[in-house]
Amino acid sequence: MAHKKIFILLGNPDKETLGGALVDAYESEALESGYEVRRMNVGDMQFDPILHRGYKVIQELEPDLKTFQKNVAWADHIVIVYPNWWCTMPALLKGLFDRAWLPGFAFRFHKNKMGWDKLLRGKSARIVITAASSGLIGRFLFGDFTNELARGTLGFAGIDPVRITIFSFVERSTKEKCTHWIKKMKKMGKSAR
Repeated sequence: MAHKKIFILLGNPDKETLGGALVDAYESEALESGYEVRRMNVGDMQFDPILHRGYKVIQELEPDLKTFQKNVAWADHIVIVYPNWWCTMPALLKGLFDRAWLPGFAFRFHKNKMGWDKLLRGKSARIVITAASSGLIGRFLFGDFTNELARGTLGFAGIDPVRITIFSFVERSTKEKCTHWIKKMKKMGKSAR
């Protein structure tokens, strides 16, 4: 059985967080299991996160955005870990996708404006979200906060399946709970899921 190529993206600008520890756990277990792994931390990347003119004028991509695209294209499986801030991803992570998830890379609209080609088919993804409140309560009150990235971005480009894991009440979590989540991430890393 061929081992997967895994690209891991920490979407929290701050590495010194639970999200950073979760990514570390996944990465170490995936490497120990023999998978090829590449990792980027959005907080270490240098790029303008603002898409100034939409897709009317494609901004020149900074080197880190080119590396991000290369890592996505290379990977069989993509893992993205980020905190839920105001029912969405951090602005810097959103800016990364605004700038790098471009026509010709992730998708291509048909000339007749009826549909699009999904250019990243054949890849799978895991999204891990840390949340201060319950994911269930958040969905009930505010709607599906996972849809933007899972379906509207990754799914739009053909990435399927996109699995979602939500760790809730992280700000009130105990050391034992955090240890449980880290073990869960190691298990996902071992199976490349």
